Amino acid sequence: MASYKIEREGDVLKVGFDAPAQNDLIVQDAKSILEGMNLPGGPLILINGPASLPVAVVLAHHLNHLYGVVGVYDPKLGSYVVAVSHSPNHKVGDLI
Repeated sequence: MASYKIEREGDVLKVGFDAPAQNDLIVQDAKSILEGMNLPGGPLILINGPASLPVAVVLAHHLNHLYGVVGVYDPKLGSYVVAVSHSPNHKVGDLI
């Protein structure tokens, strides 16, 4: 069983912790899952769910190479916050 889970629903990646583990294992599991998903890339991907800082960096690094915009859900704002943008349509800090 993996220590982290990632599922794609359209333009949203639902992420979260699974089996208890430390970050050294969790980042390896997250990277392995992302690589196995064969994500197509595109203009936008949104992330929704909990992640430790090391896992967030793994997600950002992998997705930054595939998508023009990476947004992360902020429950306090009730919106996705653009964290990475290579697009003229969105700047870092925009809410989606």
